[in-house]
Amino acid sequence: MGKRIYVGNLSYSTDNDALKELFEPYGTVESAEVIMDRATGRSKGFGFVEMDTDEAARTAIDSLNGKEVSGRSLTVNEAKPREARGGR
Repeated sequence: MGKRIYVGNLSYSTDNDALKELFEPYGTVESAEVIMDRATGRSKGFGFVEMDTDEAARTAIDSLNGKEVSGRSLTVNEAKPREARGGR
């Protein structure tokens, strides 16, 4: 199990600090990043959180997956490795 967590179906008003606060009750959050659209500067509705231990990550996933936050049911699971994308 990796320590990097995918968080989907976030409210578009969620920022990095709010995402970090959501995960802090489950362990030390090393990083929390909401992915932003380069063109508009607005949230894409998902992000990634990195926890300090696998145990903390598992607890957070088990506790937050399906939980309603800001009127949206979160999708929380282990982040998959990023696929290589072709250059331009």
